[in-house]
Amino acid sequence: MTGYGKLNIANTTLGRAMRRPKGMIAGAWLVMLVFVAVFAPYLTPYDYDIQNLPNAFTPPGSEHWLGTDEFGRDLLTRIMYGARTSLTVSTIAIGISVFCGMCLGAAAGYFGGRFDRAVTAVVDLTWSFPEILVALILVAIIGPGVTGTMVAIGVAYLAQFTRLTRAQIMAIKSETYIEASLSLGASHGHILMRHLLPNALAPVIIAAMLATGDAIILEATLGFFGLGAQPPTPSWGGLMSSGTAQMFKAPWIIIIPGVAVAVTVFAINLFGDALIHALDVRARVRES
Repeated sequence: MTGYGKLNIANTTLGRAMRRPKGMIAGAWLVMLVFVAVFAPYLTPYDYDIQNLPNAFTPPGSEHWLGTDEFGRDLLTRIMYGARTSLTVSTIAIGISVFCGMCLGAAAGYFGGRFDRAVTAVVDLTWSFPEILVALILVAIIGPGVTGTMVAIGVAYLAQFTRLTRAQIMAIKSETYIEASLSLGASHGHILMRHLLPNALAPVIIAAMLATGDAIILEATLGFFGLGAQPPTPSWGGLMSSGTAQMFKAPWIIIIPGVAVAVTVFAINLFGDALIHALDVRARVRES
């Protein structure tokens, strides 16, 4: 295959990001984490919810690589399943924020008027509160659990993507080719879907990538307070919460999940920085 029929991954944004050392290292960690989360039942011989009290507080060793918790459950197994919970909740929540935020922001920025003022007022009001406070209020209303956590995080980050999309649409809609499309009889839906939103997508994707790391921290925080995934479903925040009572007796119960959260968020931020650099036209010209 040659010409336009050939897909060269090295020339895509993802490929350029992966060519950078920090993008490669961070991407490898994230791919491994997703693989572990998806195939956790096949990667460990232990069940995450079966208690084995005689093995409680077993330190890391050859049988249990990361030790066991206060109920004798293998900690590595619970971290694997906790990765599934944390990644699923944060990804779906940010996906909800991106979709709803882009719809609201695009409509407000394109049509303007009263709708724009109403959306901006609500968004600014939401934006004035910290995400953790918004999430705590919503979880208290909806109730603890995976669904409530996803909705709470999704709403907490909705203002960010609405504002970003609105700003992008308002900057692009005055371009000459948009006016030409309108003069040729293109519908508003056609202009939004074919011209405005695709050109506004790149910064939203970068923001979503970085916000996913924040969402993982927020999900872990809610889990630490007992408002996230409910037992016996493991989550990284829930694991750290249960480890606080055994901090001096079995410190690995709280330290290892905390390290997993920190490394994952750091990897997401590193990969986001690599994506930003890959989208920088001037940097790509210098590298060519």
